[in-house]
Amino acid sequence: MSTADTTRWLDPQEQQVWAQLSTMVLRLQPVLSAQLQREFGISQYEYLILARLSEAPKTRLRMSVLATIAGSSLPRLSQAVGRLEKRGWVSRRPDPQDSRYTLAVLAPAGLRSLKEAAPSHVGAVRELVFDRLTQAQVRQLGTICQRIIDGLPADDSWPSAAPS
Repeated sequence: MSTADTTRWLDPQEQQVWAQLSTMVLRLQPVLSAQLQREFGISQYEYLILARLSEAPKTRLRMSVLATIAGSSLPRLSQAVGRLEKRGWVSRRPDPQDSRYTLAVLAPAGLRSLKEAAPSHVGAVRELVFDRLTQAQVRQLGTICQRIIDGLPADDSWPSAAPS
């Protein structure tokens, strides 16, 4: 029996929903990034780095952990952090608990810039996502996302408590 004989193909509705979900995920990030670039000169990815650092204890994370929660490779993160360092928004330093690791640390100027960009970014997220949904749909979307996340393979590199 070949793999094609045992494949559970998507039915037409599932295929349509998968295409819609994929398209939404792929299109939403560049739209949000363009807004942040236009208004604040940073990408959605750089904003995410600043936001995750602002939520972390003592506004610092190991670069490897930050790369994971930002959905990125370490080299890509390193390049972005380098750009943020040049602006004085983030610094890197050895992890005092284990010098084999490097910490990314949010600088006060980075926190100020994040606070400046956040209202506009949240407004765009609200306009593009949440204002289009009822409260019941928002709850359903949260439940659906968590159910999918819970079904993903275990990943030891992911922090045990995902940021909210």
